[in-house]
Amino acid sequence: MRVKVVCVGGGPAGLYLAILLKQQDPSHDVTVHERNPEGRTYGWGVTYWRGLLDKLRAHDPETARAIEAHSVRWTDGVARVRDLTTRHHGDEGFGIGRHRLLDLLAGRARALGVRLEFESEPTEPPAGADLVVAADGVHSALRGGAADRFGTRVTTGRNPYIWLGTTKVFDAFTFAFTETEHGWIWAYGYAYSGDHSTCVVECSPETCAGLGLDRAGEGEGLALLEKLFADVLDGHPLIARSGASWQPFRTLTNRAWHHGNLVLLGDAAHTTHYSIGAGTTLALEDAMCLADALRAHTGLPEALAAYERRRRAALLSAQSAARYSAQWYENLPRYIHLPPHRMFALLGQRHSPLLPYVPPQLYYGLDRAAGRLEALRRLKRWLGPRAARALHARATSRRG
Repeated sequence: MRVKVVCVGGGPAGLYLAILLKQQDPSHDVTVHERNPEGRTYGWGVTYWRGLLDKLRAHDPETARAIEAHSVRWTDGVARVRDLTTRHHGDEGFGIGRHRLLDLLAGRARALGVRLEFESEPTEPPAGADLVVAADGVHSALRGGAADRFGTRVTTGRNPYIWLGTTKVFDAFTFAFTETEHGWIWAYGYAYSGDHSTCVVECSPETCAGLGLDRAGEGEGLALLEKLFADVLDGHPLIARSGASWQPFRTLTNRAWHHGNLVLLGDAAHTTHYSIGAGTTLALEDAMCLADALRAHTGLPEALAAYERRRRAALLSAQSAARYSAQWYENLPRYIHLPPHRMFALLGQRHSPLLPYVPPQLYYGLDRAAGRLEALRRLKRWLGPRAARALHARATSRRG
């Protein structure tokens, strides 16, 4: 059955959904509206892992091949604390420029017959559409027009951060921690092309204010950051997009993801802290799930309900990991004075619900032992969340 779909938001989620729907039935009438001119986007590079490529390949091999061909990859992680460095071999990771990713998706969508309308931003659900998809980001105008129906909630994190680029091409996913007289400041760096990397810088509010970063002009702020991270930048500059500023991360959730024929997708539905590097992956997985649900169910209400139910369940682990990851950085002084290899090991364990409640040195020892004994590994997986909930409840009752 031919349906008319209007997707508002030309990011990865909206474009990929349009691709999948046209693949399922070329007779579908699919239009994507994007507020920005063609070729203009925010951000630098995005990260993803082999698991996403496998899912992309299962849904649309041509898109998967194009994305992989234009990505850079790494297998190592590097942590630099003061002048000490440790390197860890891990899972294969990928980086691709956001601009390049959107170009690839837009080209594929056009080839399949999707209409792309740039510099177009409907603020109300267009009339005559069978399905309207709000893929217009965290500040979604479509969602905002029915805020009471969706039950949107935004939780503001503690630490400010800024999203930058650099011409330094990192050969590994790099963490750099620098101590200043006002506290610690750190950067996450990863390559996304042969000549550029993303560099996200974060610190506590006290450090940001003490260094004057919250009130410095763009040039002054970049110069200070280049000085603080000179050892990892190797003389390369940091680059800011227009409007880049220090701000805390905002975690967005919604009580409902659909109302009538309007459904939320990607950041319009949920956000997860950038430190787990999963935002683009989760948005693309939303598109896969929604397309699958629309194919499997003949009725729109049933399809949208199935999509929301499945994605909520799938997101639980990522949202939990993101919460604990953000808290790890907010409590950095708890870990930063460990020997670098131990600190880096606990950095890799920052998603654990048990870690905040166990002395770091003890946790490191237990984790090392669990890695050697399968029975202990199973016990840790079973006990960790239960113990964390009990300890959290006890700490909350004491504060009350």
